[in-house]
Amino acid sequence: QVQLVESGGGLVEAGGSLRLSCVASRTIFSGNAMAWYRQAPGKQRELVAAITSGGSTNYGDSVKGRFTISRDNAKNTVYLQMNSLKTEDTAVYYCAVKSSTKYFWGQGTKVTVSS
Repeated sequence: QVQLVESGGGLVEAGGSLRLSCVASRTIFSGNAMAWYRQAPGKQRELVAAITSGGSTNYGDSVKGRFTISRDNAKNTVYLQMNSLKTEDTAVYYCAVKSSTKYFWGQGTKVTVSS
């Protein structure tokens, strides 16, 4: 089965920056869209950002202008650069691969933004 490994989560102060990384299996990563979702305690999981195999991007309204998603196809890796972090960004962030038939999910990496 496809393996996704996230890294880069941690504790940062409000206004700071953090970069998340996710490495996926080559056969699934190639030609598929990638995305980042997040889930805060007591809240529904929401889309943060997505990127197609061709590089087109889409962002959730709450992160537009602050976060940037990118991918390195040679490394089967998707990144999420998070700037101007707010306490509201505190959540577990999940990497996802969208194939033609299903979503594959990573285990998640926790991001905590302190004031």
